[in-house]
Amino acid sequence: MIKNKIDVVTLGCSKNLVDSELLMRQLVANGYTVAHDPEEAKGEIAVINTCGFIGDAKEESINMILSFAEAKKNNRLKKLFVMGCLSERYRRELTEEIPEVDKFYGKFDWKALIADLGKSYNKELEYERSLSTPAHYSYVKISEGCDRTCSYCSIPLITGKYKSRPMEQIEEEIRRLVASGVKEFQFIAQDLTYYGLDRYRAMKLPELVERVSDIEGVEWIRLHYAYPAHFPKDLLRVMRERENVCNYLDIALQHISDNMLKIMRRNITRQETIDLIQHIRDEVPGIHLRTTMMVGHPGETEADFEELLGFVGKTRFERLGAFPYSHEEDTYNDKHYVDDIPATVKQERMNTLMELQEEIALSVNEAKIGKTLKVIIDREDPDYYVGRTEFDSPEVDGEVLISKERPLTVGNFYEVSIHDALPFDLIGSLN
Repeated sequence: MIKNKIDVVTLGCSKNLVDSELLMRQLVANGYTVAHDPEEAKGEIAVINTCGFIGDAKEESINMILSFAEAKKNNRLKKLFVMGCLSERYRRELTEEIPEVDKFYGKFDWKALIADLGKSYNKELEYERSLSTPAHYSYVKISEGCDRTCSYCSIPLITGKYKSRPMEQIEEEIRRLVASGVKEFQFIAQDLTYYGLDRYRAMKLPELVERVSDIEGVEWIRLHYAYPAHFPKDLLRVMRERENVCNYLDIALQHISDNMLKIMRRNITRQETIDLIQHIRDEVPGIHLRTTMMVGHPGETEADFEELLGFVGKTRFERLGAFPYSHEEDTYNDKHYVDDIPATVKQERMNTLMELQEEIALSVNEAKIGKTLKVIIDREDPDYYVGRTEFDSPEVDGEVLISKERPLTVGNFYEVSIHDALPFDLIGSLN
């Protein structure tokens, strides 16, 4: 147990990661040494930032809390705090079931943790973070909450109504990050495309992206989690015109059959989805689309799943992930549907879909052989330098493995010739 040291463990999405980084910066300013995601308890205090989105994530969060609670029982930890989505939603139950935790905080009241440690929140540091990512890229959360009413989703129950951050605040944060050496910015939100409707009474994502792209030192902007219904088409003009806005868009579609889109309450039809994808690809030539599909939702028939397979096979998304449906309490589905598709069927459908996507991904990568691409270097491995193109987001997408013919600098950009391809990675060398 290291005195005056705090272990911070982050579970779930990159939005949680931003909250952890904000907290860590405040802890450092108050004189603590902070370790992020340690393999075991080493400090005298631990903070677990939890996820409560779906069953597997909740289970992971609870197991992590129990692991640190055991360390506390064995006197390897003095204090244990829990924050984030899981404790936002189940604070009362968790307090009763895991008494070893000194205090539970929700998703938005974590600043009280600092006061409970007898320290002060530094207002002048509110835009600053202790980055847990490599120094050259960062996530930027542009909003909280969600106003969508998808049948399966518990996020609005946890995070509340959509709340856009002011543009000026986001710009200030990015200027500070640029000054600290960050070059690449991943815009994140539960729904990027809704940005501004609550605060400015208009969809302001295109304007926000333009304003940030004007900031000197911003090399790449990448957009995550767009919603397909009522998509702000002017965003495509910005993507096409601004060189530092990556030709990459993460837009979760979930399904394609009209039957499922209606049951899921997605507010879009099959044909509208097809038309939108075609419009995006027409307006931004060469764009790489990442999407997510859900299988095994109540009401999904074999015909619906076959329709989804056919759509994915024809549309050929450059990036695609899939996950089996998880029945979440208090959602619309919990009140109206039964989780009646067996887990084995869900898993089979997901495996089938991802096998198809692996073939597509290999074909997409093979088309890059012989091309020269701009690559940012993320790290040095024993055999390769490892980087990404503008078409690859950290953690979720593939990488470029670059031979060590000459020394490269992590965080710098290089022109890389691609000479081989794997389903999810590229292999190349410097020109």
